Amino acid sequence: MHTENKRAELPALLEAMVALAHAAGEQILEVYNRDDFSVESKQDNSPLTAADLASHNEIVAGLEQQTPDIPILSEESAALPYSDRSTWSRYWLVDPLDGTREFIKRNGEFTVNIALIEDGVAVLGVVYVPVTGVCYSACVGHGAFKQSADDAQTPIRVRRLGDDPVMVVGSRSHRGDSLNSFLERLGEHDMVGMGSSLKLCLVAEGAADIYPRLGPTSEWDTAAAQCVVEQAGGFVTSVDMQPLRYNTKDSLLNPFFLVFGDNSRDWSQYLEG
Repeated sequence: MHTENKRAELPALLEAMVALAHAAGEQILEVYNRDDFSVESKQDNSPLTAADLASHNEIVAGLEQQTPDIPILSEESAALPYSDRSTWSRYWLVDPLDGTREFIKRNGEFTVNIALIEDGVAVLGVVYVPVTGVCYSACVGHGAFKQSADDAQTPIRVRRLGDDPVMVVGSRSHRGDSLNSFLERLGEHDMVGMGSSLKLCLVAEGAADIYPRLGPTSEWDTAAAQCVVEQAGGFVTSVDMQPLRYNTKDSLLNPFFLVFGDNSRDWSQYLEG
């Protein structure tokens, strides 16, 4: 399929992915609303709940039905060698439950992330928050949107820097010396803590100016929200200010990165040399 035809089908695909994310969210809430839920451990000792797997199964079944010719890479699927993945020019990249720690803490700040990657670029993204019903969505050439529960979709845009202190968004579960050093160099700022890919979405909707991620993440953690940020007019870059790209190497770990709405300032100046 030619690129033009692929891009023409994106709005319809996006609508289908929003519905699929909602369905996965219902699977997650079924577990979340139990009095207790089991917490197993993955090989890396991060928590894994029945909700991750229920969401994964819902999404994979939906994708296989709707787009049987497009391969799927999910956090909960078996690790696929790069020798296989490197042949993919187009694939689904899914995190069925981003923010498992937030899920276990029951603070509601976890998401379902579904992204379509073409030639290393996230061209479609859905970030859905099951507890609140908020959904962020975007596809290339059609802008970015936020929908709250049963309300209508509204377009979102990043904001320009003003005279107020820079609003920084950071992780609730991960904070280290590199971020503290960045904030010291940045100077006067306000900071809000947030879990999961919602940190990127706060930049996309103009509620924050920058999200510096100077710690490990995986490609499924960022792809869907990167599409939302970029279609809202913002940027998701490595620390050398190059856009994050996907499926370019054996490792599925991202480099450290910056998410920002206004590129009139060189945010890399606050990084350690």
